[in-house]
Amino acid sequence: MALDPSVVGTIIPGHEALVERGRLRFFAQAIGETNPIYGDVEAAKAAGHRDLVVPPTFLFCLDMEKPDPFALVRSLKIDMRYVLHGEQSFEYHALAYAGDTLAYNGKVTDVYSKKNGALDFLVRTAEVTRDGELIARLTNTLVVRTPKAQK
Repeated sequence: MALDPSVVGTIIPGHEALVERGRLRFFAQAIGETNPIYGDVEAAKAAGHRDLVVPPTFLFCLDMEKPDPFALVRSLKIDMRYVLHGEQSFEYHALAYAGDTLAYNGKVTDVYSKKNGALDFLVRTAEVTRDGELIARLTNTLVVRTPKAQK
């Protein structure tokens, strides 16, 4: 079943996430980040930051912490067995730090099909803010395989 283009503009319920130092250190270690501004508070401060710097892609992890990260997919009656994470992009405006509370507000920004309807694409964009200041814009594309579509 093709995704209905009328879902473009659908607001995704917002949420807030607290950035914790321990999680930043763990994430930096997991991705092999060796720059001390991501794991050592004193090194971060010596480099001119007020606390540990949030690694860029960590913002996606915090977005997945909303109370029900797959509510939109379910509401569109998309079968999760056919969903792939197609693309993720980040547009940065300011740094985020440990101790920040970040607000996420998103919406569906595009829906399109390829391969004669065998693949549908759902594009979601979230703005990440701190006290009203834009920190980043995250764009995520889900690919939905349509098994019964003509190829």
